[in-house]
Amino acid sequence: MSAPPIPAALGPKPLLGYTNSRLERAAELRIDQAAQGAMVADARAATYVVGGEMIVLRKGEPSDPLFTLDDARALGAADEMVFLGHLDGAPRYGRGMPQAAAEALKTRDDLLITDLRSIAVQGLVAAEHLPPLAEAKSILQWHARHRFCSNCGHATDAVDAGWKRLCPACKAEHFPRTDPVVIMLIVDGDECLLGRSPRFIPGMWSCLAGFIEPGEAIEDAVRRETREEAGILCGRIQYFRSQPWPFPSSLMIGTHAEAKSRDIVIDKTELEGARWFSKDEIVSMLTRSHPDGLTTPPPMAIAHHIIRAWVEDEVRFT
Repeated sequence: MSAPPIPAALGPKPLLGYTNSRLERAAELRIDQAAQGAMVADARAATYVVGGEMIVLRKGEPSDPLFTLDDARALGAADEMVFLGHLDGAPRYGRGMPQAAAEALKTRDDLLITDLRSIAVQGLVAAEHLPPLAEAKSILQWHARHRFCSNCGHATDAVDAGWKRLCPACKAEHFPRTDPVVIMLIVDGDECLLGRSPRFIPGMWSCLAGFIEPGEAIEDAVRRETREEAGILCGRIQYFRSQPWPFPSSLMIGTHAEAKSRDIVIDKTELEGARWFSKDEIVSMLTRSHPDGLTTPPPMAIAHHIIRAWVEDEVRFT
């Protein structure tokens, strides 16, 4: 199969979704009650509104995800409000509401209620909003899942501007957690290994991935997950970059891995398929020109960038 020249066929490198946040998180202000009171009263304060999996937007080209605090209150009662940080000195918040309440707003002609993945894939908001939206969605969903103390079972209270939950009964402190995930492209010369999950859209193939287990290094997780899912042994591992993945709250740790074997044996509980692809075939998948309609993940996902870096000969094992 012939392929367009590289890199001209692929065009400029796209942005990686949910990264390069412009917010200054100002973590030192989370415990400062006076500062928090002043920021809530600041006329420049604005908030993102999250209802479960849904994000509330003002319709437009692009749509606007920010609301004044008064306008956000008018949308409905909040479960939680979390201080996200400052943008050029202006306070930014994430305000959570029940998903049913957010979906009820779909009747309004001026609002668009949709999920964060669709927002990123379709470019519905300016790119600078994606990182704080990911931050807001992740921490608000953590609150929704951690209403009770894991130590004694008592209901907990949100404190420190939403960055801690405190148990009034046993005084245990609970903090937001992010789940680390390795995502890796296994390469062997001019071929790479991609897999298909049953959850993928038809025709899409992607990097292998899996959660890091307790007491496990990134490199060990890459080798274990690759062997478990596809039966391939890996040698050298090269770190690429990372991406927050707010579904619900993971950190994708991107790597390239050197294949030490070729015979594929898939774990059918994880994958419905895995196979080797040539660079020419991968280029056609990246450019959406594959004769069989095969594709890679969209540019907002780190898998797209991991694959593209290998196609463009940026991977060097050391």
